[in-house]
Amino acid sequence: MQSIEANGYSIYFNEKGYDAINDLVEAKKYSSLFLLVDEHTNELCLSKFLPQLAVEVPIEIIEIESGEGSKNITTCVEIWSILSDLGADRKSAIINLGGGVITDIGGFIASTFKRGIDFINVPTTLLGMVDASIGGKNGVDLGNLKNQIGVINVPQMLLIDTNFLETLPQREMRSGLAEMLKHGLIYDKNYWEQFLDLSQLNFDDLDQLIYRSVEIKNEIVKQDPTENGIRKALNFGHTLGHGIESHFLETETPLLHGEAIAIGMILESYISKEKGLLTNEEFHQIKYIITNLFDEHLFTDNDVQAIQDLLIHDKKNEYGKVQFALLNSIGKIIINQSVENELIINSFKDYIL
Repeated sequence: MQSIEANGYSIYFNEKGYDAINDLVEAKKYSSLFLLVDEHTNELCLSKFLPQLAVEVPIEIIEIESGEGSKNITTCVEIWSILSDLGADRKSAIINLGGGVITDIGGFIASTFKRGIDFINVPTTLLGMVDASIGGKNGVDLGNLKNQIGVINVPQMLLIDTNFLETLPQREMRSGLAEMLKHGLIYDKNYWEQFLDLSQLNFDDLDQLIYRSVEIKNEIVKQDPTENGIRKALNFGHTLGHGIESHFLETETPLLHGEAIAIGMILESYISKEKGLLTNEEFHQIKYIITNLFDEHLFTDNDVQAIQDLLIHDKKNEYGKVQFALLNSIGKIIINQSVENELIINSFKDYIL
């Protein structure tokens, strides 16, 4: 597959990406490399990745605990201290080998250590490949509030090696699929329709679907790198989805990011329908496809109220008003939409019927 040119960096696929990393390390003359991993990528991915590095600079491994619970400023302080203790300097670079948590926090750490060192993203999850590692958003959570602290800063390059997906549990694969569905819904109706019968897909199809998903996100981000306009389209399903994810983050039943976003897309599709933007037929198609891929989740009245209370912290808000990106038919989006509380409540009622 051909590389994709992003804003200030290139996205490489499979074998070509390793040649690109080696060429980059040589060209940049890095003093040292630090590989950020979690326990899963340390065990399952590092042995596949390291032999591909044909470089002569010192390499150190830094491991953190997996999961959203590690994506906080405390973990950053620990890693900054490790980098300092190991002699990292302005000519060092970080390679983030892992899922969305690793690329989010690794990019933030690199962007702030010694006022900024280079980093490379190597996502190993489907969610990381099609969403989290693309576009330059890096950051951490503030308590249970998602991505409240961060920067927009792009990597030196991005390598997507779909062979890493062989190590991924099915639940994590579905989580990444949610973002791919979103890309079709907001941007490309023909792409969305390729997911209407997943039983017909094979692994070769998945490679092409991933490639198209990366293209879609990159095309949107290139138009609006700092999210002042069209990039807000990527937030479809995320206004309520992030509220749901944050609410359940510290409970006994936390949801994966994609699971929360899948629910958010159903709820926000309902809102789009009720506002006359989406036809009833389109809404029911969306709801049918997503509910057949993801387990339904029960919400109490207290859950719904708590989720509504969290919306005020959403990063997309302006002047104290919650802003939604809603569907204006499948494949089209409309941004900066206000939604009444009653309509939000009704969307949850419809979801659990």
